[in-house]
Formats: sequence, structure tokens, C-alpha cells
Amino acid sequence: MFDSTATNLTSPHAWSNLIRDQDAIRFLETAILPPYVNSCRWFAGKARQQEGFRIRFIHEIAFQTDAFSLEKAFLLIVEVGYADGETERYLLPLSFVEVDQPDAPAIVPKGILTIAVFDKKRGLVVDAIYDERFRQALYGNLVNQKTLTQKDGQLTFHRGKGLAIEDVSVLVTSRVLPVDSSNSALVFGVPAQGEKYFLKLYRKLFQETNPEVDLVSFLTEKSNFAHIPAYAGSMIWEQEGVPDITLGMMQRMVENQQDSWNQTGDYLNDFLYAVPHRLFTIREDVFDRVELLGRRTGQMHLALYGPESGDPAFAAEPFTDDYREFIIRRFESLLERRYNLLIDNYTKLDPLAQSLAWVFMEAKEMIDEFVDDFRTRPLDSLRIRIHGDYHLGQVLATGNDFIIIDFEGEPESSISERKIKHSPLKDVAGMIRSYHYAVSAKLFGSTETAGIEPDHLQRVSERWFKLIRDTYMDAYLDTIGSPHPLFKNSNEVNFLLLVYLLEKAVYELGYEISYRPAWVKIPLKGIMDVIREIEKIRIADPSRNSELPLLQMGLLQTKKE
Repeated sequence: MFDSTATNLTSPHAWSNLIRDQDAIRFLETAILPPYVNSCRWFAGKARQQEGFRIRFIHEIAFQTDAFSLEKAFLLIVEVGYADGETERYLLPLSFVEVDQPDAPAIVPKGILTIAVFDKKRGLVVDAIYDERFRQALYGNLVNQKTLTQKDGQLTFHRGKGLAIEDVSVLVTSRVLPVDSSNSALVFGVPAQGEKYFLKLYRKLFQETNPEVDLVSFLTEKSNFAHIPAYAGSMIWEQEGVPDITLGMMQRMVENQQDSWNQTGDYLNDFLYAVPHRLFTIREDVFDRVELLGRRTGQMHLALYGPESGDPAFAAEPFTDDYREFIIRRFESLLERRYNLLIDNYTKLDPLAQSLAWVFMEAKEMIDEFVDDFRTRPLDSLRIRIHGDYHLGQVLATGNDFIIIDFEGEPESSISERKIKHSPLKDVAGMIRSYHYAVSAKLFGSTETAGIEPDHLQRVSERWFKLIRDTYMDAYLDTIGSPHPLFKNSNEVNFLLLVYLLEKAVYELGYEISYRPAWVKIPLKGIMDVIREIEKIRIADPSRNSELPLLQMGLLQTKKE
């Protein structure tokens, strides 16, 4: 069950007095936490040179052990320092389980930090999520909306609309989901109803509320949008004079057949098998599903727009100069890094990717001109809070409908950046790029098409993609309605969509160059599509006085079949 040779922690104090035992805390920091935390999937600092672990804050959560006594779990806020870059903070809940007691709670053989002796009582220090008593305490505090005063601020538990009133006083079951991710997931079951609630415990902490809680609670409490797992509650650490920090969020469980990335892959199988026979087939229900997702996306954005909510954090805003400069600075930095990567790795690319890369690099001045246009063009469309990391993998297929999940935002962005308001078309661009990836990955990565010329596969995949893209966009825009304050007119819709599509494809390019060179052609083709549209805008504008040459599209011409 545990390694009997593990370093032992011995303290003359009772476990409930851990906070007073500085020697035990130092021992945890230096000998126990580093190896354990580095073994956890949720720890993001494994590849960095670590300089030390420090238990920065300790919070207490009491729970009943029997009819006459209370025990404690401790929520450790662990600060990790590095040789380079900023420190990070992580949430690590700990509890102590006496192993010599006949009524000791059962512990999953996972999450054990060390053998320990506290006040002559022998046991295990464990990650408290594996302790049933701690899980029950979290649920009880949340449903009863408790506020627990701490040495440093207070822990406030909020209950949301998603938690049914009839479940407030029931005795629930609980377990830890056996998944490795950047957070920990706990599931709570209600008698005769099965598993009903899902609690996400955030491990890496940020000095403000988590955007996912902001968005999910807003959509649940302030709108009628039902296609998310409803907000059931949250655990917040509040301190005077500093922003609140989100420690966890609970939502309703939803039926999950598969995510839409996998479902789209299944739909693509019929298309894939027909390609070697020079047949073009798309089942009608594929269009129905894409159209439905377009409608659900539009409904989500209408709910997030909600001007009647009165919440300034969700009020729509114009395209300010500051916002434009933020986007431009980020994009130009991204663009420079991608150009350098392409130059350094050009010889490793296949011929099709090399041709696309060459045209992309030759179009640099045109892209620069497009960026300048974004800086100065009058824009009357509005910006709102959006999903922020929207793609097929964030949409669950549930029967004949969809549930949208994971509102945490772009993983590589700071929490403050994830809360910046964008045009909803940024989400739309993410989904469009996801569809492009789905068909390209299927055709270029399958044995059924291994003997087909890449340029032919490129044309076939583009035909499928354009049909799906147009179906999705038509349904989305029909749902939003016209006119609508979010979008001034179709010209602005087209222009802004190009901005976000270009940013997304350039972002994707870096990952593919570094990790999947065979897939570099996918984001490069996405970039090429945007560049072609930019050129059409230039040609159609008689007032534009530009001496830039036209794209060298001849580089992409292939033999006729």
C-alpha cells in the first residue's frame, strides 16, 4: 500500500496542531513535498530548475470523525521558486490517516506523501482528495454556504443554481476521478440518482478568480443558456485588499458520449473511405450536427452579451486603441517567432509544406499592411467575454445535442489575459480551425490515403472543410441575427474573422513545427487561406494605394489530374 522505506515525518504534536510545528513544516518543504509534487500530473514546473518549495499559507477545514470528535485537513498553498521566471503557487490539501485504528478510513493507494507519527499516533499523510472525510467536508461546506475564518482571510463556499435544493441535506457518495490532468476531479453521487455533481479542484493558483468560474456562474445564474454543465458552487479564498482566489468549482454532471473532435472523426470515416475511389460523400446528418453547433455557439455568445445583467465584468466594450495594440503586440511577437522557426526547420518540411511556407514568408509585407489596417480601421462591432479556447474538444456530444465545457481560456495566457474581452469571432475562428484540423488530420494521417498525392488530398480536404465551415458560419450568424450590436455589418464580420483566423493559425504553426513536422501544412494552409482573402480585400479597394506585389501563387500550382 505504501513504501515502507519512505522518509518518515515525526512530530511530538498532534496532527491538528501541525500549523504550530515549524520543524514538521520545514521537513515537509524540504524532504516530502519536492518528490511528491514532481510526481503529480497537475504540477507544471517539472521541466524548470526548481530552487525550493515553501508552504506559504495553511488553511484548515474541520470534519467529523465520529459523534464526539473533530479532525482537520489542511489546505496548503505551496509556493515553488525557480532559477528563472516567476514563482508559482499550488493547492495541496493534506489529511492524516491513522493506520493502527480499526475504524481508520479506507485510503486509495495513491496520493500518499509519507509515513508519519503525530503525538505517538502512527499513520499516513495523504493528499486529502483521497480521504472520504475531506470530500464530504467540501460538499457539506458548499451546500451549506459556509464561511470559514482562517489566519489569512477566509474560505467562502458559494452554492449555485445547479445544485438542486433537494440535495442540500442528503448523504452523498464521493470518489476521485481516475484521470491525470492539470486539476483534480471529485464526483458526488445522490442516492437513487447516481453520480450527479462534479467538483474541480484547481491545483495551480492565480492571484484572482478563475475565468471559468466567472463564465459558468454567469451563464447559469444570469442567462437561460442551458448547454453547459450548470454551476453548482465554488470555493473562494478571500483576503482583504487583494483579489479573490478560486480554489474549486462544482458543476452538474452531464451525459458524455464523446467529445465533438472524436465524433467529427467518426463522421469523417465515410468520407475518408470514399476518397481512394474518387468519391465525395458527406452524410446529411453531418451537416445537421454542424448546423446545430453553429446555433449553440451563437446562443452562448448572445447569453454572454446580456446587456441587461448589469454586471460591468460582462458589459460589452468597443474596439479601443489599447485593445488593438494588445492584439497587435502579441501577434507581431508570435509572427516573428514563427518566421524564425520556419527558417530554422525549412529543410525538414515536405515539399507541399515548403511551398506553403515560402508563400507565407513572401507575404510578410502584406500581413504587416493588414495589421496596420487593423490598428486604424474604424470598427463599430463590440467585444465581450468569450469562451477563449473554443474547439471541438471542448464540446461534448450528449444524445442529439451539445454541452460546452472548459471555460478556463488559453492555457498559455495569464489569467488577466484570459479575462480580456474579444469579439465572439475569436471563438468562431477557433472552431473553424478545429474543423480544418479534423479533416486534414484524418486524410493526411490515415493508411487508406497513404498512396494518394498530397496535393490531391489537400484539394479534397479543402472541399469538405469549406462546406462544413459555411454551414457552421451560416447557422451561427442566423442565430446572432442581423443587425446586432456585436457586429456592425458583414464587412466587419469578415475582416475581424480574418484577424482571429490568422492569429490562430500562426499560433498553431509553432506547435506543429516543434512536435509534428508532418502536420505543418495544416496551419500553413490556414494561413494561406487568410492571406488570399487579404489580397482580395486589397484588390477590391480602389482607394488603397499599395505598391506591394501580388502573392506568388504559382509556387502552389500542381499538375492537373
